[in-house]
Amino acid sequence: MIKTVLSHNHRFHRQYLFLCAAAALCLVASACAFSATNPWTAKQVIQPAALAGQLQGSGNKPLLLQVGFESLYGQGHIPGSKYCGPARDSGGIARLKTCLQGVSHSRPIVLYCGCCPWQECPNIRPAFKALKAMGFSDVKVVHIEANFGRDWARKGYPVSTGQ
Repeated sequence: MIKTVLSHNHRFHRQYLFLCAAAALCLVASACAFSATNPWTAKQVIQPAALAGQLQGSGNKPLLLQVGFESLYGQGHIPGSKYCGPARDSGGIARLKTCLQGVSHSRPIVLYCGCCPWQECPNIRPAFKALKAMGFSDVKVVHIEANFGRDWARKGYPVSTGQ
């Protein structure tokens, strides 16, 4: 009977170790997938709540750039943000470069779009890559999971309308 209990415990321990190893492998794979599909690091992503708190504080504010569609900017945007146009194509990137003329390359910049789900956004990744290629050193992106309305406005964070 003791051999049966010990055998059962040994088998349970092996299964537990296997599950722990599998979980660790999944975490590593997900971290690799995150870095493989996004041009930014986790430290370059800011959550809406953190940005809202930073904007309400009394410290220096980052330059906020909306890199989505003009109609969405007119319907609602983060107060103080500058509309720079959709960055999904070369014309949008050219407009983004115009928006940044005269801006110090060390100035903190926060990009956001909010047109659609984060993983499908055609604007945020090209905008981030363009700013990094231009030599801007302190660039972050707002993690807007679904869209600006759900992940910013409906959560009660400040919103401005119009141009």
